[in-house]
Amino acid sequence: MTASSSAAAPLVRPFTVAIPDSEIDDLKQRLARTRWPDRETVPDWSQGVRLENARSLTNYWEHEYDWRRFESELNRLPQFLTEIDGLDIHFIHVRSKNPHAMPLILTHGWPGSIVEFLELIGPLTDPVAYGGSVADSFDVVVPSLPGFGFSAKPTQSGWTVSRIAAAWAELMKRLGYEKWVAHGGDWGSVVTTALGAIQPEGLLGIHLNSQYAFPARLPDTLSPEERHAVDTLELYTGDLGGSNHLQATKPETVGVALADSPAGQAAWIYEKFQSKTDNDGLAEDALSIDDMLDAISLYWFTNSAASSARIYWENYTGSLAGPKLTLPVAVTVFPRDIPRLPRSWIEDTYSNLIHYGEAGKGGHFAALEQPETLVDELRTGLRSLRS
Repeated sequence: MTASSSAAAPLVRPFTVAIPDSEIDDLKQRLARTRWPDRETVPDWSQGVRLENARSLTNYWEHEYDWRRFESELNRLPQFLTEIDGLDIHFIHVRSKNPHAMPLILTHGWPGSIVEFLELIGPLTDPVAYGGSVADSFDVVVPSLPGFGFSAKPTQSGWTVSRIAAAWAELMKRLGYEKWVAHGGDWGSVVTTALGAIQPEGLLGIHLNSQYAFPARLPDTLSPEERHAVDTLELYTGDLGGSNHLQATKPETVGVALADSPAGQAAWIYEKFQSKTDNDGLAEDALSIDDMLDAISLYWFTNSAASSARIYWENYTGSLAGPKLTLPVAVTVFPRDIPRLPRSWIEDTYSNLIHYGEAGKGGHFAALEQPETLVDELRTGLRSLRS
C-alpha cells in the first residue's frame, strides 16, 4: 500500500500559507469597529448566539489570538495544490516512516476544515511515538473541500458530493496509491459515503463518524433508540437547522452577510460549535477557544463563507437515508451526535459492517472533540483491511 513513483508528480505543487500582515491588521480593525445588536430577550441560546458570549469570543480574537502560531503549525506539515477537474485542490500529505503504512484520506465538513484533523496526523502516521503499534501506521491525506480553506472556489455549479468523491479518487491515484481507505465526518461522511457508493478502484473500505442511514420509510412502530434518532433528526432540521437551511437555499446571501463582518463570521460558526458538541452549555466545554478561532480565521482569511455554504445548495435534494453500501464499512457512534442513529439502521444500510464502535464522549465534531478516541477507532475499525 506504499506510494509508487508517480509520473504525475509535476501536477502536484508545494503550498505554503502566508497571510499578509495587512489582512491581519484589517481583521483587528474590523473587530474593533463591530456594531453589536441588542442582547437577546431570553436567558438561553434559543435565539442563537448569546451576545455576551459572542463579544467575549471576538474580544479574544482581536486582542489575544495568534494567527501566526496557527500558520506556523500548518506550514510545518507538507502541503500541496493539484488541479483536478479544473479546480485547484489544497491538501496536506504526510507519509509514515513505515513503508507498509495504509493510505488514508480524511474529509472534513462544515464548519469544519483541515483544522479538525491536525491532532490526528501524528498518532496516525507515527503510532509508536504515541503508544501504538507500528502495524497501525497510516499515510495521511487531508484535502480541503472545493470552496473551503485554501482550495479554489468553483465558479460554476455542479460540485456535488459525487463529483468531490470522484476528485478524491483521482487525488489518491495521482499520489500513487493503489489501495487506500477513507474517513469522514459531517459533509466528510457524505463524501466518504459517496466514495463507498461508486467504489473507485483501490478503495478498500471506509470509516464514518456520522452515519447517513435513515430508512427510506420510517417503521410504523419505533424502538426507543429509533425514536431518539427521529427526535434528534427533528432537532437537527428544526431548531438547529437555521444555518443549514439558509446555506442550502441562499448561500450567496450568507456570503454577502458574512464577507464584510468577522464578528458575523465568528457568530455563525460559534453557534454551530455550541449546538452540536458534547458540552455542558458552552462550546468552550468541548473545544478550546484557539481551536474554534483557528477554524473561524481560516474561513475569514480565505473569504469562503459563500463558497463553502454552496455545498448545501449543490446537494439540497440529498437524503439522510443515504445509499446502501456493500463495501467494508466501519463506524463509530458518538453519544451527543445530532442526529444519532441506532445500530439496527446502521447494520441494515451497511451490509458489510466490519466494525461498530460506541464512544463514551463526544458530539458531531468528533475529530476536534475527541481526537484520541477517533484515532483508536480508526486503527481498530480499519485494521482488518490491511491484509
